[in-house]
Amino acid sequence: MAALNGTARQGPGAAGDELEIDLLLEGVFQRYGFDFRAYERCGLKRRVLGLMAERDLATVSLLQDRVLHDAASASALLRALSVRPAFLFDDPEQVRQLREVLCTCLGASALPKVWLAECAHAEEAWSLAILLAEQKMHRRTEIFATVANEELLAEAVDASIPMERMAQYQENYLKSGGTAKLADYFEVRGKRAVLLPALRSRVTWAQYNLVTDASFNEFQLILCRRALADFGPLLRQRVLRLFHDSLARFGVLGIDRALAPGDTLAASYQPVFAHQAWYKRVA
Repeated sequence: MAALNGTARQGPGAAGDELEIDLLLEGVFQRYGFDFRAYERCGLKRRVLGLMAERDLATVSLLQDRVLHDAASASALLRALSVRPAFLFDDPEQVRQLREVLCTCLGASALPKVWLAECAHAEEAWSLAILLAEQKMHRRTEIFATVANEELLAEAVDASIPMERMAQYQENYLKSGGTAKLADYFEVRGKRAVLLPALRSRVTWAQYNLVTDASFNEFQLILCRRALADFGPLLRQRVLRLFHDSLARFGVLGIDRALAPGDTLAASYQPVFAHQAWYKRVA
């Protein structure tokens, strides 16, 4: 079972793995409409092999058979290949930068719209809603949080936080520049916490596929950090063009890494911060 430890196999079996993964991804696309064929291959293969190890499956073909004929197995694969979850204020340095972006780049917009593209769990959207409340911007700002997976979308809409996590979240919040009591932004339901209704109402959740869907609105801020890192080169360029088509002039784009000179429409952007992947659209 050493080949199922989450690392790519070497030798003659490796080519067979690649062919079987191609067939698995094609089957998922044809059967369920989710297209992972242009995802970054090393990371995708690692997740597939990891799921095989969890389910004690010796070949990708066995996984494919289960995925195509069993809804629970299909759900498990889609979850494994989806964006890694984000938690409340889990990257304090990025949150500090986001605070500055909100102050300097959204303040001039009368009714700013923010797109969390392939939002990595409700807590990512809740973090943004709290920041907007602290800047007194939440009443005039709309947050659009989209995910491709219908099951993950349902979980985000009904999300809550175990109370035992709140102490760690408070620490992360303070490290990110927060000065209030994080619990004041939540209501307690038994042993779980839920964002206040006035803040939750500023978040619109929708199912949307970055791989296949077209631009659906114009935004003053687009954030896509975790999902974009999973995309292969051609898909990445496709999504960067989608973001450009969806971003208002002088709007801000926050992505996973710095734009390269050869990236789609890279000349249309200026860095917001030195050595950080935040960009203002100028053309």
